[in-house]
Amino acid sequence: MPNIKSVIKNDAKSKRQNAKNKAEKSALKTNLKKFDAAVAEGNRDAAVSTYKVAVKAVDRAASKGLIHKNKAAHRKSAMAHKMNELG
Repeated sequence: MPNIKSVIKNDAKSKRQNAKNKAEKSALKTNLKKFDAAVAEGNRDAAVSTYKVAVKAVDRAASKGLIHKNKAAHRKSAMAHKMNELG
């Protein structure tokens, strides 16, 4: 346990930020899983609506630095490819 006041504050701040990042990454993964489930069902209407939500979540995660911008582009491209396969 740190004794210096600034280190105690930084430790608390780090824990808060870690919890926030973890929650946001978890929400991102949930959105991606919902999209994959809609595609697996073959329901195009549900897939389109979840696609829009998932793309927005990926973009937000990339802008906040949770994931790399190239990883975001890769995820969006893969989702678009799955959407096009549905027909």
